[in-house]
Amino acid sequence: MQFSKHDLTTTEMLILNSEMNKREKSLALAYLMLLAGHLGVHRFYLKRIASGVIQLVLFLLAFVFYLAFGISAGLESEASPETFYSLLFLVPLLLAGLGLTIWVIVDACMLPGMVRSWNQQLEQSLVAQIVSHRTGTDNNF
Repeated sequence: MQFSKHDLTTTEMLILNSEMNKREKSLALAYLMLLAGHLGVHRFYLKRIASGVIQLVLFLLAFVFYLAFGISAGLESEASPETFYSLLFLVPLLLAGLGLTIWVIVDACMLPGMVRSWNQQLEQSLVAQIVSHRTGTDNNF
């Protein structure tokens, strides 16, 4: 049976609010972390570890291609200005950078829903723990 917070007593509501204040995610903090969005910090904060790791790896790859492009462009200009081997590094750099930029813009729009979803799941979990503690089926709380 699914319980909601409306099924709780006053004391249980106080416990729920106390636990929610300790554990809930802040939208303002998530937006601040989005400023470092290419690193995926906001996704780690919201416990979306897999996509956070993908963003971080994509950023690191773009950074490596950026360094390789800079080094190869410098070497090309000294050796023979007619070769364009540095473009081999520029294309993946631009693709990774464009992909990350689009991903961060989409995340900026989706962030309120992601925070709301996290907080709703947390609340449902806490209500279930409180109700199970009330019935004596769980001693974790």
